[in-house]
Amino acid sequence: MNARDAYDKLLAHSRASADIAATLSLLSWDQQVMIPPAGHAGRAEQIGALTAILHRRACDPAMGQWLDACQGSELTRDAASPEAANIRELRRDYEQAVKIPESLAVALAQAASTGQRAWELARKDNDFAAFAPHLTSLLDLSRQKAEALGYAGEAYDALLDLFEPGETVAAIAPILAELRDAATDILGAIADAPQPAPLPAGPYAAKEQKALLAQVTARLGLPAAASRLDVSTHPFSTLIGPGDARITTRFDEDDFTKAFFGAVHETGHALYSLGHVGNGHYGTPMGEPASFAVHESQSRLWENQVARSLPFWEHMLPLAAAHFPQLAGLTPLDVFRDVGAIRPGLIRVDADETTYNPHIVLRFELELALIRGDLAVADLPGAWNEKSQAILGLTPPNDALGCLQDVHWSTGAFGYFPTYSLGNIYAACLFEAAGQAIPDLPARMAAGDFAPLLAWLGKAVHEKGRLLRPRALITQATGQAPTAGPLVRHLRAKAAAIYGI
Repeated sequence: MNARDAYDKLLAHSRASADIAATLSLLSWDQQVMIPPAGHAGRAEQIGALTAILHRRACDPAMGQWLDACQGSELTRDAASPEAANIRELRRDYEQAVKIPESLAVALAQAASTGQRAWELARKDNDFAAFAPHLTSLLDLSRQKAEALGYAGEAYDALLDLFEPGETVAAIAPILAELRDAATDILGAIADAPQPAPLPAGPYAAKEQKALLAQVTARLGLPAAASRLDVSTHPFSTLIGPGDARITTRFDEDDFTKAFFGAVHETGHALYSLGHVGNGHYGTPMGEPASFAVHESQSRLWENQVARSLPFWEHMLPLAAAHFPQLAGLTPLDVFRDVGAIRPGLIRVDADETTYNPHIVLRFELELALIRGDLAVADLPGAWNEKSQAILGLTPPNDALGCLQDVHWSTGAFGYFPTYSLGNIYAACLFEAAGQAIPDLPARMAAGDFAPLLAWLGKAVHEKGRLLRPRALITQATGQAPTAGPLVRHLRAKAAAIYGI
């Protein structure tokens, strides 16, 4: 078999697997948005069955034969070509898949399905004890997965690498410490400064919030014909297939900004998802995200650098006031100050930009201790409360506002949390570079013209897929290796603008 024939077979196989994976995504979306309560047990079985099929395809020995036929051929001569990238990344995926027994893959998928439902109920009832057995099972299965994959440093590295290729505890820990220390410095600098005036009290009717979000997401560039907005316990975004991006949020009629920024955040994810499946790349590595941190960089950029900026509200405030008359007497500066204010809180998804990264430090240190075996599941609530007080200066009054607030561990996503802070770093690097490439970007945003920014991101990031590894991708897009510098500068500049420090 020649290399071209083998490559064509690889892509056909990959695209067929992507269709199965899309069905799994749809089942997961439905479970979080639409499924009746009695359907969860059956859904776990359905997800397990499809996971088994997908795993067999990922481990198919024919994949190894086709990859061997492509290796060293003219298709891999130019390492920067889409063909070479597809072959390289399919090789990575195949070598990871064959290390994991099908029984373990299925067990993890089923445990994630049942664990997510158990978490939803436990969170609602503030009942960690009910969730603890599920977390124990997911933790054990995740350790088995790490051992099956193998690692040079420690077990957590194998799990982190699945979300962020090439990253390790040794590389991540200093970055998180730098961001934590920067947050501490900024909090100290504003300690004596008065807080901005809060936005007017509600009610902000959920119906009006949803109508506003439909307008806002469309102006940011999310096509209504290729997306939909729904409600879920934990906001998320998923791509079902080309032209089918799903986002969710949750509404609070006392505070419209929670759903607003949640939806803008998920819109950033959706724009990225739709951006890298174009040009016929769907179902191949070139049609997939470079990493979870790169994915997160897109959501955080739109949420923070764009939607929490003064130019954004110069355009959006009249639109918001048309839905909520209590906002009519405000100026764009009033809104900018409030939505950019630094107000330490217990909930990560509601955290301001400055205190968000300490939330990640809290979770990273705890899940690392869980994987290492240094922390028992039964001791997690107490450990969370102690670290929350030490890192955030706040102690949760209950577990629903503490160790039960995030969905990630209920699906076995250990190693995911650090990608949020890396995403914040990448977002700041990219936005700084976009501002240099588009000198009138603030004026464009103030006029409601977000197309130049989306086009720049599309060319620099979205359409690249998995052509480059994450840090190389950001380096190519910005002209310099990513560091925490742009993010720290951004946070300090915003604090100076709001608090006059």
